[in-house]
Amino acid sequence: MRIACVQLGVEGGAVEANVDAAVARVREAAAAGADLVVLPELFDVGYFAFDAYARAAESVDGERLGRFASVAADADVNVLAGTVVEDLSASAADGVDVPATSGLANTAVLFDRDGDRRLVYRKRHLFGYGSEETDRMVPGEAVPVADVEGVRVGVTTCYDLRFPEQFREMVDAGVECVLVPSAWPYPRVEHWRTLGRARAIENLTYVAATNGSGDFDGDALCGRTTVYDPWGTTLASTGEEPDTVVAEIDPDRVASVREEFPALRDRR
Repeated sequence: MRIACVQLGVEGGAVEANVDAAVARVREAAAAGADLVVLPELFDVGYFAFDAYARAAESVDGERLGRFASVAADADVNVLAGTVVEDLSASAADGVDVPATSGLANTAVLFDRDGDRRLVYRKRHLFGYGSEETDRMVPGEAVPVADVEGVRVGVTTCYDLRFPEQFREMVDAGVECVLVPSAWPYPRVEHWRTLGRARAIENLTYVAATNGSGDFDGDALCGRTTVYDPWGTTLASTGEEPDTVVAEIDPDRVASVREEFPALRDRR
C-alpha cells in the first residue's frame, strides 16, 4: 500500500480555505499514485484556534466531511480526514454512535475508495498542557481498526503517542500500521521524533505520524511528518514546511519482522 501523509499548512480559523487546500492535496496525492492519503489533526480549523471550534463543528455525516467522501470516490483513493471538530449532538441526531450526546470531539474519519465511511476515531487522550482542548472536547472511548488495501490499520491522534497502552490494544486487534494525525508544536521536537519511533519499535508495526505546519499567534507546529517501519527505521520524512511524505506499507514486512524478532510473543 502506498501511503501519502499530507503535511498541510493550516491557517487558524480559516475553515473553508483549509478544507479546500486539503481536498486539492488529496487529489494531487491520488493522481501521483497514493492508495491512502492521511491529513493532520484539526486541519479544518487549526488546533490552536480554540474559539473557532464550535463554529467549525459538524456531524460526521455533515457537508464538509462529505466532500472527503466525494473526493475519495472521485479520485479512487482511501482518505483519512485527519481530524476535524465533530458536533456530537449533530452526529447523534444523524444516528451515529457517539460517546456523549452533547459536546465536541476531535474526530478522524476514514473513507474508502467508494467514499464509504470505514472508521471513526475520536481522540482518547485530550491535551491540557497550555491547551483548551480538555475544556472544549469530549474524549473518545473506542479504538477501532479497519482493513485498507490488505493492511490492518488503526488510528491515534497526536497526544495519544504518549500512551503506549492504546497502541497495545490495536496490536492485539491485528494492526499492522498506525496512522497518527497530529498538531505537534515546538519546542517538543525530540519528543515527536522519539515517541513515533518508539511506538513502531515496541509494537513491531508501521507508524505514519502526520503533522501539520503553520503558526498560530505564538504557537507553531513543528512539521517533520515521518513514516517508520516495524524496526523503527525512518522510511520517509520532511521538515517544517508544507509537504507530502510518501512510503510503501507492506504487511508481509510486519509478519517477517515479528517472526524474526518475536518480542510480542514474550509479553507477560
